[in-house]
Amino acid sequence: MRVGLLGLGRIGAFHAATLAAHPLVDELVVADPVRTSPYGRPGDPFEADAVVIATPTSTHAELIVKACRRGVPAFCEKPVAGTVPDTVKVLEECAGHRVQIGFQRRFDPGYAAAAAALRAGELGELHRVHLVTADPAPPPAEYIPLSGGIFRDCHIHDFDILRWVTGREVVSVYATGANRGAAFFAEAGDVDTSAALLTLDDGTLATVQGSRYNGGGYDVRMELAGTERTQAVGLGPRAPLHSTEGLPEPDRPWPDFVARFEDAYRAEIDHFLRGGPSPCTIEDALEALYVAEAADLSLRERRPVEVAEVRR
Repeated sequence: MRVGLLGLGRIGAFHAATLAAHPLVDELVVADPVRTSPYGRPGDPFEADAVVIATPTSTHAELIVKACRRGVPAFCEKPVAGTVPDTVKVLEECAGHRVQIGFQRRFDPGYAAAAAALRAGELGELHRVHLVTADPAPPPAEYIPLSGGIFRDCHIHDFDILRWVTGREVVSVYATGANRGAAFFAEAGDVDTSAALLTLDDGTLATVQGSRYNGGGYDVRMELAGTERTQAVGLGPRAPLHSTEGLPEPDRPWPDFVARFEDAYRAEIDHFLRGGPSPCTIEDALEALYVAEAADLSLRERRPVEVAEVRR
């Protein structure tokens, strides 16, 4: 199989190494306007059997559509596009084509086990969910105005995995935030500390918390509380948590998202290369974006927002 890779930034470079080592990949063609890679050769990535898109967000929609028009299966890092209308356009243009969106938490063993336990009835009736996504340090200042805000950039992963694990849809969002660090977040209309209360379509309540300044390390967790038991994801020995009750101290806390989800990133690429139905479609990405859009509107207008308000 010949695979094309667009973008050689941080995650693109990781995908390049993964693709070059994959047993199904005979040739890797890479394209980036400024970076080079020891893996693959320069060329037209669309003259391939499949393409992996890891370019800046503003280019995703155009490149996904280009792949679909050429009949080439496409894997693309989230998001599909920066706005709901542009995502809807891509969805309409690419109907019937195989596109997989990179929400890698679906391929993490912990989240998969939690979903299986919930579906098997081991938790009883689900009542509450809690999710955390906290970065150890903020991204560069110049990235923030282009990020779409903390709910689209970071918490969209929480919104996607919440839907995937529970099998439910979010119907309302009440979000808030604060600026506790550098001024460039507020200057871009963003926050560096976030919280939200989400109501699912069966009445289950979910809380989401986030930060750009979690100095202890990269912290990503999920807790599902049911009538029979509570299931936690992300409480391994590298979770950046210190207990006052004498639990073991964290062993080399996770430094970043690549280290935390290294195996999941490889697993999603492996699934893509082996074909079959997409496990994370453009429709899935749009549903997560609706929740992020509602959260952003709630933050701006300081009120609860029904997700139906932002649907197109």
